[in-house]
Amino acid sequence: MDIVIGLLIIAVGAFCQSSSYVPINRIKQWSWESYWIVQGVFAWLVFPILGALLAVPAGHSLFDLFSAENLFNVSMTILFGALWGIGGLTFGLSMRYLGVALGQSIALGTCSGLGTVLGPVMLHVFYPEAGHLQSLTAAVIIGVVVMLAGIAVIGVAGSMKSASLSDEEKKAAVKDFNFPKGIAIALLAGFMSGCFNVGLSFGSELHFAETGDMYKTLPATMLVTLGGFITNAVYCFYQNGKNGTWSDYKNGSVWGNNILFCALAGLLWYSQFFGLSLGKGFLTSSPVLITFAWCILMALNVTFSNVWGIILKEWKGCSRQTIAVLLIGIVVLIVSTFLPELLK
Repeated sequence: MDIVIGLLIIAVGAFCQSSSYVPINRIKQWSWESYWIVQGVFAWLVFPILGALLAVPAGHSLFDLFSAENLFNVSMTILFGALWGIGGLTFGLSMRYLGVALGQSIALGTCSGLGTVLGPVMLHVFYPEAGHLQSLTAAVIIGVVVMLAGIAVIGVAGSMKSASLSDEEKKAAVKDFNFPKGIAIALLAGFMSGCFNVGLSFGSELHFAETGDMYKTLPATMLVTLGGFITNAVYCFYQNGKNGTWSDYKNGSVWGNNILFCALAGLLWYSQFFGLSLGKGFLTSSPVLITFAWCILMALNVTFSNVWGIILKEWKGCSRQTIAVLLIGIVVLIVSTFLPELLK
């Protein structure tokens, strides 16, 4: 029963993340770089800090975790967070050119596979004696392969969509639709975004002995998002200067509306990792699912993002064959989330 509860919690977080780009559509009169960094303040600083504080027992301070003996792991966690930040930047562009459904599918699919494998691999490089590669069992690898197969099927559906729609229909569904450019950016976004789980791996021991299982990964999550915030802030402020959009922040007439929806977007986005932490607390009886949890989150993100894609009519005008292929891909993704537990 605990496993079912854990998976449901992760699913709720995934649904929230997949919904996080909907509030952004309500932001007014701000350039991309302005609203992206403002929602990032909430998504990558405010809510992660609040979440990390839940992992601090009475009589302790969050800063106690950042001691000299933990300096290397803290630094590596932030570093991979900064690399993930590059993926976050290109992630937004992938949806600009492919739409929410297809953009998230390709980027998150690549992210999930690489993130699951790279975490133990990178830890093995620095701590070969710890046996981290043992977590990559046959069940986990098969689950990753099946999940990637589901992503590939959805990619085929996207290719069929691109081939079947006229330029006018593509623009009606996704204003800046560009399949070749979008695929290239989505693959880059996925590769760099996988660094998030690598950062979590390096920060896996950054918690207090008294901290409950549900909250143990929240301090590491905060450090990863801190690194990502730094990368995004540098780029967005550069774009503000280059495009002359510093004035966005001075437009008082839209501040109330935009801050509200940026905060909502940030809260929904952070919910995926808050849910991942809580969910993993219920999966402790299954080491396979603990290792595969990152893949589960990403697969569910893709599933729900495609549901939003259908709701937002991004697949409007596509043939029944295209929709059928899309649905097959979604089913494969759902199966991949519990397949490793069945195979262990």
